Amino acid sequence: MKQSLAIVTGAGRGIGKAIAQRLKEDGFHLLIADLDAKAGAQAALELDARFVKCNVGEENSVVQLFKAADKTGLSIDVVVNNAGIIRDGVIWKLDSRDFDLVINVNLRGTWLMCREAAIRMRQQGFGHIINIASRAWLGNPGQTNYSASKAGVIGLTRALALELAGKGVSVNAVAPGLIDTPMTQNLPEQVRQKLINSQPGKNMGSAKDVAEAVAFLASEKNRFITGQVIHVDGGKSIGSLAF
Repeated sequence: MKQSLAIVTGAGRGIGKAIAQRLKEDGFHLLIADLDAKAGAQAALELDARFVKCNVGEENSVVQLFKAADKTGLSIDVVVNNAGIIRDGVIWKLDSRDFDLVINVNLRGTWLMCREAAIRMRQQGFGHIINIASRAWLGNPGQTNYSASKAGVIGLTRALALELAGKGVSVNAVAPGLIDTPMTQNLPEQVRQKLINSQPGKNMGSAKDVAEAVAFLASEKNRFITGQVIHVDGGKSIGSLAF
């Protein structure tokens, strides 16, 4: 039986951890990557996974992550690029360093991960790359840097899907909307409720909702889907209700 390895970045908590858990249920061996060594190691312990501390925005850190994956002797069949950061603020108050940091982690980091994954997957003639974007790629006030980074991830996904289509490798993106995570739980209640009220269904999604979409794209059921964006956002990408 083929021994498949799934790499999930930013898997120490929240959506990334839920994705790792779901892939574990589907029988994948896991390599969890996170910049937070404590959270990443704890998640790896809970999921019986390997852990590698990794800063996806640093090229050598990504290279070392994949070298560690190579040493497992397993086939790197799935790479989920979930790691990302936010540094919000209206543009006239946003420091250019916050723009550079978000682009470096969210877009350049995803590109670096995709490059290493592509090198291996095209050689083995199989693989699934799933990039975690965001509904914010369509635009969010106060997130010019974040929205730009996630729009870039969509463009990267589509271009790479074309490059790898003839090599048996799929490349897709999942774009979560308002998801119930520790980050959204820590928002001021007034802000949180305003976001919920702007949802078509007046509700939030769960990390498991995102994980289920990723699991499908990473499964044998996905034989003919590539270059696509699946919005897991309760319909927010369509628009918000005006009544």
